[in-house]
Amino acid sequence: MKPFSITIINPKVMKKTIFLIAGVLLIFASYATDRELPDKENTLLENPVSLLCSPDMYDLAVQWVGDFCKMHPGVTINIINVNPGEISGMLENGAEMGIISKGNELSLRNNSLWKLVIGRDVIVPVMNAENPFIAQIDQKGMSPEQMASLINNPHPQGWGSYVGGAGNTPVNYYVINDEKIRSGVAEFIQSDQGIVKGHDVDNGKELVQAVQSDRYGLGFCKLADIINPANLDLIDGIRILPIDKNGNGQLDYFEAIYNNLADFSRGVWIGKYPKPLINNIYFVANATPQNETEVAFLSWVITDGQKILESYGFSELVNSEKQSKLDKFIQPGIFSETGSQQYAFIKTALLIFLILIVGGAIVNIIFRIRGRKAKVIHKSPSNHMEMINETSMNLPTGLYYDKTHTWAFMEQDGTVKVGIDDFIQHVTGTYTKVIMKKPGEKINKKEQILSLKQNGKQLEICSPVSGTIKQINTSLLKDPSLINTSPYSEGWLYSIEPSNWMREIQFLRMAHNHREWLRWEFIRLKDFLAAIANGKAYGSLQFAYQEGGELKNHVLQDMGPEIWEDFQKNFIDTSELK
Repeated sequence: MKPFSITIINPKVMKKTIFLIAGVLLIFASYATDRELPDKENTLLENPVSLLCSPDMYDLAVQWVGDFCKMHPGVTINIINVNPGEISGMLENGAEMGIISKGNELSLRNNSLWKLVIGRDVIVPVMNAENPFIAQIDQKGMSPEQMASLINNPHPQGWGSYVGGAGNTPVNYYVINDEKIRSGVAEFIQSDQGIVKGHDVDNGKELVQAVQSDRYGLGFCKLADIINPANLDLIDGIRILPIDKNGNGQLDYFEAIYNNLADFSRGVWIGKYPKPLINNIYFVANATPQNETEVAFLSWVITDGQKILESYGFSELVNSEKQSKLDKFIQPGIFSETGSQQYAFIKTALLIFLILIVGGAIVNIIFRIRGRKAKVIHKSPSNHMEMINETSMNLPTGLYYDKTHTWAFMEQDGTVKVGIDDFIQHVTGTYTKVIMKKPGEKINKKEQILSLKQNGKQLEICSPVSGTIKQINTSLLKDPSLINTSPYSEGWLYSIEPSNWMREIQFLRMAHNHREWLRWEFIRLKDFLAAIANGKAYGSLQFAYQEGGELKNHVLQDMGPEIWEDFQKNFIDTSELK
């Protein structure tokens, strides 16, 4: 690259420019911060809304609405306790929003309703922290089949035979008289008869006390039952029993979420925990929330309102998940916090920005004056770093693109070739291994069809179309980097015989629209990386240049598997209910 030059500017002219900029910024700051604040709040007051809820959610809804309205006197949210089967129709006929649990969510007849997870009722297997076999259990975990044998088998195994040790100490199983817990566990162990063995207890508190006093005890309760509110960690004497989800006899890396409560909660969110043991709480609406009262209430529920969940036996969303949920409906300019806090932040930010501008300009003048004798300064750039944005993405025309960052193209013989778009490989870097499906397998749109691996980290890629795999690109098994170098030619993934092509292409994009959509993906990616830098020990990594905000190529390559998992959840997985 050719050297570039910087021409020295007259210091007097520079000073005038500085004062002009400072004056403009001060005027803007005064306008932005001193105008009347009640406008947004008045907008809230003018938009009363109704909140539908199923009977099991009524008490929680009353608490949420009561606390929110205390913060915003005059706001009206009418709570309507209705049969779950009526919620769909009432939303279609004008009701603004609803709250419903997982079991009742299945009764919604309108699958197109907008849904968002706002809390969870997580069922956990618990054991005594002094169980003599705990070291082996931590290494092996326990599969659903083994739990079924321990719980329902007329001749159940004991702890010793299960872990491979001596003796056959019996497992003392405790059962809560709670229909949701019983049905969840029955589904988990695939038992038609439900839980039929064990010592009956009335509630989670009694079960926890029983297991605490029994070294060989095992039971299922709610996660909220075993959290110590004083330190937000597990209560003394109790451990969550690790689950060997894939049943291979050992606790693999992706199943290792039981070391602490934070890892466990995050594992539940990203899908590492069995779904039958998770009862989500959903916020439902006929469309993405637009009413400012509705948006403000939902924003509060996902943030400060989460603190109320534990007192009703539910579990909070994890911190990174909260931001992910907010991003699904918060748009720039929509009310999300109290006006005074919002404008106070703007005022502070503007003043800091003004100080930095003026201070930087003064320092710049000093250096320029010192170097006045040199009319031109020659400087060669060093350590050039490739940057990426939506305009640098290679998006061939004639292909269909999906929001899971895959593409599809119909060949003359009617088969459809699929692959991944340029965005994924630029963000993640070179792949070292792929795991592919086999010819003849049937796949559905949005089903996971490929694992991209890079030194122990991986992403699961979803199919843009449904059909039967006719051919796989075997070259990728020997050289996965072809996906990086030629994602649209030598790096294609599968040739598929489509089963619903004409309907599914209606949901795909052509190159121009996909590039425009990628512009927003890059904005989300920058926000995603900023959240990582602020919340975790990645502040030293260079995500982007300060000026221009462009991201460096392969920005995720040096990050750990937990960041890849978060990226998977936010940029590849398409279901809002996972």
